[in-house]
Amino acid sequence: MPASSDRMYRALHAVVPPAARALWRPRVEGLEHVPATGGVLLASNHLSFIDSVVIPVVVPRKVVFLAKSDYFTGPGLRGAAQRAWFEGLGMLPVDRDDPRAAIASLDTALEVLGRGEAFGLYPEGSRSRDGRLYRGRTGVAHLALTAGVPVVPVGLVGTERLQPVGTSLPRPVRVTVRFGAPVQAAGRFDGVPLGRARRELTDEVMTAIGELTGQVPAGIYNDRAPGA
Repeated sequence: MPASSDRMYRALHAVVPPAARALWRPRVEGLEHVPATGGVLLASNHLSFIDSVVIPVVVPRKVVFLAKSDYFTGPGLRGAAQRAWFEGLGMLPVDRDDPRAAIASLDTALEVLGRGEAFGLYPEGSRSRDGRLYRGRTGVAHLALTAGVPVVPVGLVGTERLQPVGTSLPRPVRVTVRFGAPVQAAGRFDGVPLGRARRELTDEVMTAIGELTGQVPAGIYNDRAPGA
């Protein structure tokens, strides 16, 4: 992260999390499962655009998320302010309309993990529009196995009411954020065919997320939500 973005992150992180916690009063459970240092994946269910703000607000260390590149390219003062906001929250741009975006996203995540940082992602791939928990895509397992880092499952409850689809500002709704015990990847799948290892690890992570949220499993992959 450039020095200017790092300074912006530190400045915003000193203000935004305390203010957000005071407004939303989130219930946070299992935060001790998030390691204080070292590369780690935070794999969460996905209910709202604001999920990528809620998680960094309650985690004491920086969590990097990817965000649409559109948020970083707006014109004028408003565009500059929006870009500073997202960069200050530790987010990195990705062009989701680029066919190569998925590969670029994985490469970016591996760079973040290689620096010993925390990377947040949504294995479902897109927001759940009906509240069910969709099948996880195996990118989370690819990252965990390649980088040799643990996966901390995250269960978000109520964020779809905090910022419903189509609204631009969050509402004063209380949400719950639950962190589960880390799912270890390193050394567990030695000798297992790579495709099978990725599928089994991903399913294990999704099961852990479901236990934290109580969501009904959809049993299928989620389509990309409009605007996601």
